[in-house]
Amino acid sequence: MPIIEINSLATAGLEPYSALTEAQLRNNADIFIAESPKVIERALDAGCRPLSLLCERKHIAGDAAAIIARCGNIPVYTGERSLLATLTGYTLTRGVLCAMQRPVLPTVRDVCNGARRIVVVDGVVDTTNIGAIFRSAAALGIDAVLLTPQSCDPLNRRAVRVSMGSVFLVPWAWLRAPVSSLKELGFCTAAMALTDNSVSIDNEQLVNEEKLAIIMGNEGDGLSLHVISTADYVVRIPMAHGVDSLNVAAAAAVAFWQLRAR
Repeated sequence: MPIIEINSLATAGLEPYSALTEAQLRNNADIFIAESPKVIERALDAGCRPLSLLCERKHIAGDAAAIIARCGNIPVYTGERSLLATLTGYTLTRGVLCAMQRPVLPTVRDVCNGARRIVVVDGVVDTTNIGAIFRSAAALGIDAVLLTPQSCDPLNRRAVRVSMGSVFLVPWAWLRAPVSSLKELGFCTAAMALTDNSVSIDNEQLVNEEKLAIIMGNEGDGLSLHVISTADYVVRIPMAHGVDSLNVAAAAAVAFWQLRAR
């Protein structure tokens, strides 16, 4: 493993960490960035291929040592903390970043095969919310995550970090067909929305559905009228003190727990 000391932001090979935006990493370079040893370990466990590492010098024999040993003969770029912060635009979490090849995603049918509880993330654009939804999905027994194309990329650096690597624990895929198409795979659909005919999240029939797709909507506008009108259930979380709704990540955690497979 070659250790490359950097003293310039123009060092060849640093482009994934400095010069490329998240969109360019995704669309042109087919790369994502994993941040922190624990997250990188989970990505490696999931079979993601490392391309290079960027870490503070002190972590080469510390927090990054096990990662470096696992990654084999890839470049390890290192330098002082202040230089790396200038390079990346942020202070590195525990001093380690890893550029990795994006994995080939499974199909919707593949991730739904054998699943009883899935979540559809429809137009959620905030990286923190995406990361939190994946973390709750992994912790609370959701079998798969489907995202509409308007949603934030789960392999966005911040989404990956907020999820604590849970994006590598739960199968996921992009859903390019209408949400109602999931009925062809045997799923009842439950749209989380406040309407006049919504049922409580503890509705006995809802809770006992054999296969359920929980649909979570955009932070600002929620779910479209079309998605709501074509869902088998419209579901609300009972509120107190006049509060009308929860943040989508918080609502997802409540829904995952209450609607878990019995």
